[in-house]
Amino acid sequence: MENKPIRVAITQGDTNGVGYEVILKALEDPQMLELCTPIIYGSPKVAAYHRKAMDLQTSFSIIDRAEDAKDGRVNMLTTFDDEVKVEFGVPSKEAGEAALKALDRAMTDYRAELYDVLVTAPIDKNTIQSDLFHFCGHTEYIEQSVGDGQKALMILASGNLRVALVTTHLPIKDVAQAITKEAIVEKATIFHKSLRCDFRIQNPRIAILSLNPHAGDNGLLGDEEKETITPAIEQLAGGGIQAFGPYAADGFFGSGNYTRFDGVLAMYHDQGLAPFKALAQETGVNFTAGLPIIRTSPDHGTAYDIAGKGIADEQSLRQAIYTAIDIYRNRQNFDEPAKNPLPKLYHEKKDESEKARFASPRQKREDSRDKKADNSKGKPEGQQEKAE
Repeated sequence: MENKPIRVAITQGDTNGVGYEVILKALEDPQMLELCTPIIYGSPKVAAYHRKAMDLQTSFSIIDRAEDAKDGRVNMLTTFDDEVKVEFGVPSKEAGEAALKALDRAMTDYRAELYDVLVTAPIDKNTIQSDLFHFCGHTEYIEQSVGDGQKALMILASGNLRVALVTTHLPIKDVAQAITKEAIVEKATIFHKSLRCDFRIQNPRIAILSLNPHAGDNGLLGDEEKETITPAIEQLAGGGIQAFGPYAADGFFGSGNYTRFDGVLAMYHDQGLAPFKALAQETGVNFTAGLPIIRTSPDHGTAYDIAGKGIADEQSLRQAIYTAIDIYRNRQNFDEPAKNPLPKLYHEKKDESEKARFASPRQKREDSRDKKADNSKGKPEGQQEKAE
């Protein structure tokens, strides 16, 4: 099984956006099939419509179950048989329902361990809302579906630039209240673990951004830095995590200071994502850290404005596949040394020392006489008397 290609589940996303275009373009390269076995969760009819409309050449094999996926080919798993009207660039409830059916089936198959990693094409967060989906996005839905009680962390990654968020999809008016010492410590701790396990950075350095302009200017522009963020950084440092800051966000990115760190923890969505996308729009990947499942996605949305025109750039989707595979391998390599630990041979010695520490004075005298008697055995008779 270790030599089998990694199985990559790919959900179709919004059927009126660029999801199918970037998926089919990314899988057009035959070398991709040497790296992994892709399983697209969606509709063969919708996929064929997109392919024909944009004159794409990617072929796929239709399957009904993930168990039937074949290596060396693009597998299209049918998640619904209903006719779906495709209207490029038009948000619709029908497209949202189709996206949810694909995503929900992928969650079911993950619980059955039918694939290794998940890559999600963009959804419309408004049209996908229903009685079954009442979340702000993929991250929150996946956390509740297969998180096993663990907390998710959104990380945007491109090369050596990795930006994580304390708060994600919140209105700006609610951000300050959500920035607590506990939230910062929790997210930074997850970030630190992910940098070590998922990105294989042995002792990561994490920069933590301020909330207010100019890092609050010593309380003139806000006191969250003094009262919340700095104490959180001190607690992290006391726990062995290399956390630094708080840094004013504008100067931090503008000066290139981010290149000195392995990760950057931003306080809210646009504070982290705006500079990230300015620096890495085409190659950026959204990674959901902190959960058992490995899930990545391109760092762009449905791109309704260019849907159906054949001009969407697939690099971010392709990089999302590569990143998911890399993280899968990194986790295996990280966990491997701990599978068969060496026996702790010092236990017996430790037990004797503990016994000596808590022995009574009488017991210590008896032990001392026994030790002298043992040392005198085998010696000439005169020496035995002297020893006694």
